[in-house]
Order: sequence, then structure tokens, then C-alpha cells
Amino acid sequence: MIPLTFSGAGIGSVAAIGAHCDDILIGAGATLMQLERSNPGLVIHALVLTGAGTEREIEEKSAFAAFFPRADVRLTVAELPDGHLPEHWGAVKRHLAEFRRSCEPDLVLGPQRDDYHQDHRLLAKLIPTEFRAHFVLGYEILKWESDLPNPVLYVPVPAEVATAKTRLLAEHYPSQAGRDWFDEETFLGLMRVRGVQSRARYAEGFVAEKAVLSPVAG
Repeated sequence: MIPLTFSGAGIGSVAAIGAHCDDILIGAGATLMQLERSNPGLVIHALVLTGAGTEREIEEKSAFAAFFPRADVRLTVAELPDGHLPEHWGAVKRHLAEFRRSCEPDLVLGPQRDDYHQDHRLLAKLIPTEFRAHFVLGYEILKWESDLPNPVLYVPVPAEVATAKTRLLAEHYPSQAGRDWFDEETFLGLMRVRGVQSRARYAEGFVAEKAVLSPVAG
């Protein structure tokens, strides 16, 4: 099997969506760091549906500032209830619709639709209903449930970016330190596995919602 290679050059804006504070940076932090470095002036539109008004929002804003010091970060943290997003389907849909109207991204990042966490799964299913003609990639979050996908797209990650990601996650989300899956070994280990699968040292893996391949230029 010969893999296709896509370039992230020329991406001017990204829409990144998460159910909870830390989801986006766990799933796609290293990818976004590299996009920022290779695309000066990158705009990162980010929507997180839970955590507003809590220490989690403070952590999220601090983390985004540390991860992307040169990007134009436009982060919104909403106050829907953690763990109960399916009960608030209408509110989730409205937040996504409002977010969609605020941006026209070149790339959309969100949870993958087979994630076992109900908040992640609902969001993953609704994102393509708003971003209907965009390249949508689903990121993965390693946790207790056995729900890791088989990625179809890999983003190689240099060692220094991989270690920076794990260090920054530990530094900026102290509220999560007690969780047995939230540590540097977990994050680095998954990136190492995805690196093996893509002939790199480290990588982040994604599931594609839909992609169109044009066989001719233009």
C-alpha cells in the first residue's frame, strides 16, 4: 500500500472543537503547533462546550496561549454541563451553528465519531452537519474505554514537539493530574505508536469524515 501525502502548507485558519477543556490539545495539540510554525499568521478558532466560569476555563486559556504564542487564537468556552451534552442537543447545535457563522476555516478538527464518551460522540456527529463542505478530521483521546480508532491520516511529530506537547499539558492542566490516564507517558506513548504506523518517530492520528481527491489540477 502506497500512502498519499498531504501538505499543511497554505492553511490560514483552523476550527478546533472540543467537548471539554483539554480535549483539543490532547487530540491535536502537536498538529496545531506545527501548523502554527509553518503558517505565519495562522488563525485558530476554538470552541469548547463546557467549563466556562471554572478553573477549567482558566487552564484552557493558559494552555492555548502557551501552545500557540504566535497564532491568532480566538477561543470560546461555553458553560454546558460536563457529561450531559446529549441532554442538551439543541444547545450544542446552536453553539456549533453560531461558531460556524464566525469562521470559514481551511481545516476542521473535532472528536472522532466512535469515541465512547457520550459528549465527544455527540459533538463528532454534529460537526459535519454545520461544516458540510470542509475537511473534517477526528482526533483521538486515550482513556479507560477501549475506543481508539484506526486512523486514516497521520501527522508526523518531531521529538521536540512531542515532548513540548506532553510537558505543556502537564503544566497547564493541574486539575487533571489525579487521573490515571493523564500523564506524559500516556501522551508520548500514543504518539509513539502512531509514529510506528506512519514510519515516523512520533505522530498524531486522525479519522477523516470525508475527503474528495481530484485527479486533475485546479
